[in-house]
Amino acid sequence: MANTKKELLKEVIQHVDITKIDSTPIIDAMRSMSFSSRDTARAADILQMMMSNKDCTNWLTIAGSSSAAGCMQVYVHMVRFNMIDCVVSTGASIIDMDFFEALGYKHYKGTPFVDDGMLRSNYIDRIYDTYIDEEELQECDATIKQIADALEPRPYSSREFIWEIGRWLSKNSVKKESLIQTCFEHNVPIFVPAFSDCSAGFGLVMHQLERIKEGKPYLTIDSVADFRELTEIKIKSKTSGLFMIGGGVPKNFAQDTVVCAECQGFEVPMHQYAIQITVADVRDGACSSSTLKEASSWGKVSTVHEQMVYAEATTVVPLIVSYVFHKKAWQDRPRTNWAKIF
Repeated sequence: MANTKKELLKEVIQHVDITKIDSTPIIDAMRSMSFSSRDTARAADILQMMMSNKDCTNWLTIAGSSSAAGCMQVYVHMVRFNMIDCVVSTGASIIDMDFFEALGYKHYKGTPFVDDGMLRSNYIDRIYDTYIDEEELQECDATIKQIADALEPRPYSSREFIWEIGRWLSKNSVKKESLIQTCFEHNVPIFVPAFSDCSAGFGLVMHQLERIKEGKPYLTIDSVADFRELTEIKIKSKTSGLFMIGGGVPKNFAQDTVVCAECQGFEVPMHQYAIQITVADVRDGACSSSTLKEASSWGKVSTVHEQMVYAEATTVVPLIVSYVFHKKAWQDRPRTNWAKIF
């Protein structure tokens, strides 16, 4: 059995390319099936509606580790091909996975049937059956510190700081098609409301500690500014749709913009379209698992065009997005360029 770092970090995770796989026939077949197949096909139809409605601002929310598991290029293509206008994510998906690979590092095929103590002794981190080199993650932390050190020491929304990361990547990235850099190039804002909960948090702590020791001001991340800016996009949108991978903070922040706009005195419509892909149980009252119909009781999501898909994201996201890509309604969508309003 492999037990050296070189042997363990051998097989690289390959990200699926939805432009090379046409899922139209299988989605069309699923539409006449039952259970999760029919749910998946209806989700694809709703995402297609979002593409066809030229007044609709399309939001992608990402929680969980589908980026590391092989869906990273799917999200990049959604931005590149104008399917998505705004991204709300956990920090891990944006920094530990996307920025990490933009620096030239990789995720590797592993196994859950392993001695985790042995992995720790080799400085290898595990996400179920996926391995990450911890020493490379620490380089990621250090690079975030380097970027922060070069900026004006003041409060930033996560969107604003990630924009600066995109600017840095445009000059320094090893992998040119990262999600951060692609969003930077296409004026698509990325929000990470719990930004410190990832590799960036370690880098920013190191930045702040060094500045404190030197008696100098330091950079901070303002999560309230995230909420305010995200709500500004909702207020300025004629209508909106959500394509949500997992749940958690990204899902809740995106949905809550309707309520936040109302608190400011604006009458905005609920999110007109909503798709959530999750394996979470609905019975425990958690934000990650609350259904879209439940969200409607809070005034967040319309129930006319909504679909819950109870499936692990890597099994259905490529099928849904490939279907919409090959239908080509995105070609006629105007670019919203929401990043420019800030």
